[in-house]
This record gives sequence, structure tokens and C-alpha cells, in this order.
Amino acid sequence: MRQIILDTETTGLYADSGDRIIEVGCVELLNRRLTGHHKHFYLNPGRDSHPEALKVHGLSTEFLRDKPGFEAVADELLDYLQGSELIIHNAAFDVGFLNMELALLGRPLLAEFVSGVTDTLAMAKEMFPGKRNSLDALCSRLGVDNSGRTLHGALLDAELLADVYINMTRGQEALLIDAGAAQNVRQRVAPIDLSTLALPVLTASEHEMAAHEEVLAQIDKASAGRTVWRLQA
Repeated sequence: MRQIILDTETTGLYADSGDRIIEVGCVELLNRRLTGHHKHFYLNPGRDSHPEALKVHGLSTEFLRDKPGFEAVADELLDYLQGSELIIHNAAFDVGFLNMELALLGRPLLAEFVSGVTDTLAMAKEMFPGKRNSLDALCSRLGVDNSGRTLHGALLDAELLADVYINMTRGQEALLIDAGAAQNVRQRVAPIDLSTLALPVLTASEHEMAAHEEVLAQIDKASAGRTVWRLQA
């Protein structure tokens, strides 16, 4: 099972009002284990970030000026994401921005390239109703070290979210059976013909029957004659 933990940083909050992606960070999980095969891009959005957004990510226009545009990395990113399940915190936000960038290039929506999207924010709200479920709050609650997160960064946040997701779904590990291993087990077990097996029947002795009846009589007496076997007899 291949999963990609994905996060973006943007110039602002509204993809439909001209805001653009300025950073994409991806972390690969294969069978719930980090592979080290990450993907990370800084992008030139062709516009300034809103002041409030700049306070969050700290990526200035000057820093991004010589970075590629989204169109230059789209194929590499989509090849990397192809067929995977995406794990995203507040998925509607990131997917909305990625779909906007793809639409500007005349490309299909993100759903055409991946097997599905899991929103860890929705998961957290179900697991921890009424509590704060930001990435920082989940790190604190689940014991994930986020001490290096002074500003938001797409790759760092994806790495933190990978730890958070694994902790949130740890109880599912027992349900994740490798199909190939199970098939191998089935192949190693030789079939047994039970059609000729004769099971011996052991009858109770008179002493055992008498002891059994005595126990039933005591139970019947304790229940004032309302035991099921007496009522249905």
C-alpha cells in the first residue's frame, strides 16, 4: 500500500481569487513505513503573498523569484503521486489549490491521478470531538516532536503529519494482513481429508450422571423452580 503525505504552502487562502501554491512537500509511506523517497518543490507564484500568509510560511517574493513555476514541475509531481492514496490535513484546501493549478494548465483534476484522498482533520474531529485538531495540537496530543516547527513548511509539515497519521491509525496495524503472505500460508498447509475420520463417543457413567442431576437440582432449588430446563420440560 503506497500512501503520500502531502502539504502545500500558498500565497493566501483563496484559490478561486488568484492565490497560488508556493511550496509542495510530499513524504512516501509504503506499507505504513517511511521510505525516504520524498518530493519537495519551492514555486514562483508570479505574485506576492498576502502579509498574513507571509507571517505563516516566511517565503518571501525575493526568495521565490528564481524558483520554477508550477507548470515546470507538474509532470514530475503527478508521476510521483500516480496511483497513491493521499493523506492531507484539511484536504479540501490543498486539493482545491492543486486542482486550480492543474486547471490553469488544462490538465485533469487531481482525482484522475490518485487512488483516493484521506483527510486527517476529518479523522481527528471524529476521534477527538470538541478538541483542537490543528497539526500542532495533534502533535502535542500524540507525542510527536514538533519543536522544530517555528514556521509552516510544506515538507516539515508533511513529515510531522506522517508521524501523526501513523499514531492515529496504530490500532489498525493488526488488521493489515499482507495478502501475499496469507497466500503463502495457505499454500504451505496440506489439505486434510476428514471424511474417514471416526470420532469416539464417550458416554457418562452412572456416577457422573447422578452428580450432574444433583447439580441441576441445586440450581433448580436456588431459582425457586424457575430454571429454563424445568419450564420447558
